[in-house]
Amino acid sequence: MPSVTPTAADRLRPHLDQALGGEPPLRVRLWDGSELGSGDGPLVVVRRRRALRRLVWQPGELGLAEAYVAGEIDVEGDVGEALRTVWAAIRQQKLRPARLSAADRARALAAAVRIGAIGPRPAPPGAPARLSGRLHSKDRDRAAIHHHYDLSNDFYALLLDETMAYSCGWWTSDAPDYTSADAQRDKLDLICTRLGLGPEARLLDIGCGWGSLTLHAAERYGARVTAVTLAAEQAAYVRQEVKARGLSDLVDVECRDYRDIRGGGYDAVATIEMGEHVGDAEYPAFAAALHDRLRPGGRVMVQQMSRGRNAPGGGAFIETYIAADMHMRPLGETVGLLEQAGLEVRSVTAMREHYVRTILAWHRTLEDRWAEFVALVGEETARVWRLYLIGSALSFGENRMGVDQILACRPTAPEDAA
Repeated sequence: MPSVTPTAADRLRPHLDQALGGEPPLRVRLWDGSELGSGDGPLVVVRRRRALRRLVWQPGELGLAEAYVAGEIDVEGDVGEALRTVWAAIRQQKLRPARLSAADRARALAAAVRIGAIGPRPAPPGAPARLSGRLHSKDRDRAAIHHHYDLSNDFYALLLDETMAYSCGWWTSDAPDYTSADAQRDKLDLICTRLGLGPEARLLDIGCGWGSLTLHAAERYGARVTAVTLAAEQAAYVRQEVKARGLSDLVDVECRDYRDIRGGGYDAVATIEMGEHVGDAEYPAFAAALHDRLRPGGRVMVQQMSRGRNAPGGGAFIETYIAADMHMRPLGETVGLLEQAGLEVRSVTAMREHYVRTILAWHRTLEDRWAEFVALVGEETARVWRLYLIGSALSFGENRMGVDQILACRPTAPEDAA
């Protein structure tokens, strides 16, 4: 009787089940058509053996993500559902990587050799961040910001709505004609109102992005705004918009590090989803800078992402491809650091569910205009952003990450308060 040549699934199954501590919670189709796992959800397709070689060199989240970005792994069906299924299996301890003995490793290595998973380390796909120098030095921070935010103004104009706000919106309606741009304008009104902005009020916008708050505060509220960003492309965009809207008398745009901001006496300071980039050890000095830029009685709005108490936040993929050196902490720790800097916290508004809707709107735009994104930045970068947006929506939706508006003020002197 002729012998039957084992399939790739036959060779991998015992070693994969042992390594994961159980059967894969999804169906996995390998390059020869054989399958592993179970379930009737999305199908994971391993198109090339190189994906396994990548996982040998880079096990875990980053290796899987890079294989997806490179097109070596794909998903037939809902990518978000596939991620949700895997994360649920990990939480429920259906997947618990086993401790492999030396003999186990030797057998797995032999199987990997037989299916061609052993070889030189594959080059990373896309454009991972390549940073050097001391963590959160000015030069390294500038390089990290450049990697993410200077991808191109055309890219973000394609992804975002007309407000060019790259932060959590404030969704106040479920009406069919209520758009992400409406949610962003409602968020900007919320910030301006809570900061007490009006004609001639002086606002310092730290990490101004593409100027959504700066332009809104100047146009709608008559505020005098100093807008600060480290991203050259953002600064150029905001300056162009300031000139086009006739706001040159109200807005000054500076391309500089927050540590180089001089002067003070501002009526209000806003930092919208910039604090995540500051760093852990550097945050007390950042909070002190917020305090020192304000006049007594002035207000500060910190809109910032957080992580759950027992959640890691970020992750290897995001830190490598999206937001290098990002640091998130539980909300209470950030509130404590602001208080230690001398600020009086007046209110905290949770926006987690609002971020789910915001990110899903960006993801819909990405999918609806996929061909345009691929033509602009290439398929690998487009796949990076697909994975990033889907994973982020799940992280906020499952309460592993949050975002909050923290309103604080610089207390007045006792004699002034009397």
